Amino acid sequence: MVQIEGKYVCEKNENLNEFFSSIGIPFVPRKIMCNSSPSMEIKKEGEKWTITTITLFRTAVTEFKLGEEYEEDMPGGKLRCVTTMEGDNKLVTNTKAQNGTTVTRTYEFTDDQCLITYQHGETGTIGKRYFKRT
Repeated sequence: MVQIEGKYVCEKNENLNEFFSSIGIPFVPRKIMCNSSPSMEIKKEGEKWTITTITLFRTAVTEFKLGEEYEEDMPGGKLRCVTTMEGDNKLVTNTKAQNGTTVTRTYEFTDDQCLITYQHGETGTIGKRYFKRT
């Protein structure tokens, strides 16, 4: 079984600008987000998972239990989310924004990295972020 909990730092992005554009993020915030190198920490205590993402502009803490709906605060508004586990190395978060836009985030873990794949439900546009375990 792959260790999911730990600290990670973003090493590179793939098609992220196109993904953010497809979900309607304006040009300037999109460029800032694409050029940031966030760090991330994932913890699990009992049934509760916590993902803390740190950038130069904000720290976002998301807490959830697998299979239960929760709210996530983003600069563009509140999101309704449900996260599930696939196998022993993937967390999959299905998200719906207030405007109806849907996004699936798949966190895929190996011994030394976490790959986050973002997919816009309406257009199918995909973006990726590669994180190295620290």
